[in-house]
Amino acid sequence: MYNFYFGMVFVLVNFLLFLACYRLFGKLGLYAWVGVATVLANIQVVKTIEMFGFVMTLGNTMYGTIYLTSDLLNEKYGEKDAKKAVWFGFFTLIMTTIIMQMVLLFQPHEGDIAQGAMEKLFGLMPHLALASLAAYFISQFLDVKIYTFLKKKFPKREQLWIRNNGSTILSQLVDSLIFCTIAFAGVYPFDVWLDIFITTYLIKFVISLLSTPALYAARSFKIN
Repeated sequence: MYNFYFGMVFVLVNFLLFLACYRLFGKLGLYAWVGVATVLANIQVVKTIEMFGFVMTLGNTMYGTIYLTSDLLNEKYGEKDAKKAVWFGFFTLIMTTIIMQMVLLFQPHEGDIAQGAMEKLFGLMPHLALASLAAYFISQFLDVKIYTFLKKKFPKREQLWIRNNGSTILSQLVDSLIFCTIAFAGVYPFDVWLDIFITTYLIKFVISLLSTPALYAARSFKIN
């Protein structure tokens, strides 16, 4: 149960830092958050944990905050700004992948202690980046489009939860399927892959629900 209880603390810390980033730096902070969250989520996903007998990867909480960010941008600033954030995250991941692969090619000093660890961590990055880029590109733009559609159908201020969860739940299902298929199909046995896919989506589903109060709080900030 340690992973569960610590996981709840982890989720809370992610949301609080997200709110602090927006409160302190405004819309610019939201773009910065997307860039950082995209990179951190793809580093965290390398680590697998067990919870309630299921195998799952980390990174889902941080990745879920990217949807929270794009929904907030769409809500307060419009679809154009939300799409700009998606492109920013897309570029950040490509940039990080290219730079870190070049870093690994430098010949380390005989006393170097980082090369091995960096190879284990970032050596998987091109494969994971391909999966993440495909999933990110499709699901994030799908999320923006669905949110814009729901914003027209459910425009009332108190209907924010419909717009947020309606767009995120569907787009994250697409995201989980694409990412898990490219990243883990053939890497793990099918039963492990299925565990990762189901738990990845369920966690993202729960994160989406839990992010709603954070979105309401962020919307209330008087920031231009």
